[in-house]
Amino acid sequence: MERSSSSPSSLLPQDPSRPPQVARVEKSVSQGEHLALRKARLFFRRNLGGYLFLLPALVIFALFVWYPLVLGFIMSFQNVDMISPAVWVGWTNYRKVFSDPLFGIAWRNTLAFTGYALLFGYFVPIVLALLINEMRHGKGLFRLAFYLPVMLPPIVTAFLWLWLYNADSGLLNALLHLVHLPGGLWLENQATALPALVVVATWGAAGSTMLIYLAALQGVPASLYEAAEIDGSNLWQRIWHVTLPTIRPIMLLMLVLQIIATMQVFTEPFVITDGGPNNATMTVLLLIYNYTFKNADFGEASALGVMLFLVLAVFALIYMRMTSRLMQGD
Repeated sequence: MERSSSSPSSLLPQDPSRPPQVARVEKSVSQGEHLALRKARLFFRRNLGGYLFLLPALVIFALFVWYPLVLGFIMSFQNVDMISPAVWVGWTNYRKVFSDPLFGIAWRNTLAFTGYALLFGYFVPIVLALLINEMRHGKGLFRLAFYLPVMLPPIVTAFLWLWLYNADSGLLNALLHLVHLPGGLWLENQATALPALVVVATWGAAGSTMLIYLAALQGVPASLYEAAEIDGSNLWQRIWHVTLPTIRPIMLLMLVLQIIATMQVFTEPFVITDGGPNNATMTVLLLIYNYTFKNADFGEASALGVMLFLVLAVFALIYMRMTSRLMQGD
C-alpha cells in the first residue's frame, strides 16, 4: 500500500472564499512578527545590564520628581490640612488664588524681576566672557575671580549682600560717603528694592554663565578672525560680525534658561526683604511659601504651583526645541 506524500496541511479543507494573495500576506505578516519579536528579545538581552544600572535613577526620579508633581496637581483640587482626610473642592482653590490681591502683585514682581535680569544680568556674562577671551595674560585669574561667587551657597550670598545694603553700617553707603555722595535706602525703598535683588542674583550666578560663553568662544574658528583681520576689521567689528553671530545659538539657549531660572526667584526676596517693603519684592514662589507654611493653605499653594509650572513648561518646550535644532545643526 502506497503512503500518501501529501502534507497534513494539504489534507485540510481549503477555504475557497480566501484568495491566494490573502494567504501570502498573512504568512508574510506572521514572519515579520516573529522577526520583530526576535530582534526585541536580542535587544533586551544586550541592554539588560544597562537597564538594571538605570533602574535606581529612574526609581529616585519617579519618587522625588514625578510623584510630587502628580500629587501637587491633585492637591490643587482638594482642601488639604494634613490632619483630616482631603476633600475634593474642584476649582475652588484656583478661584481663591485668582481673587487674592497678592496674586497680581506677585506675578508683576516676578515678571519685573525677569525683565531686570534680562536687561542687566543677561549681558554681564557675555561682556565678561568677551573681555577675558581677548586678554593675552591672566585669563585663569579672572576666570577664578568671577567664578568665586558661584561657589558660595545662595544663603551666604544673600546675607553678605544684606550687610552691603545696610543703610546704617553697610559697605555700599560707606563707599558713597567717602566720595561725598548720599547713601540710599536700597532695601527699604520700593523703587530700588527689586533692582537691588537683581544685582544680588546677577553677582551670584554670572560666573557659571560666563564659563559657558567662554567655552563657546573657544569653538569660534580662528580662520574667521584671520579673514576679518585681513579685511581690516578692528576689535569691535570682529566681535560684532564674527564672534556674536557664531555663538548666537548658545546665547539663545542661555536666554531661555535665564527666563526659567529668574521666574523661580525665591532665596533673595525670602532672606533679604521677606517680600517687602509693602510687597514690592513679593514673588510667585515666595507667595507659594506663604500659602504653605504661614497660612497652611496647601490646596491654594498647589494651585499656584500648577500655574507656575504651566508657564515654565512653555519655556521648557522652547528650550527643548532649540536644543534639538542645535544638535541637528551640529
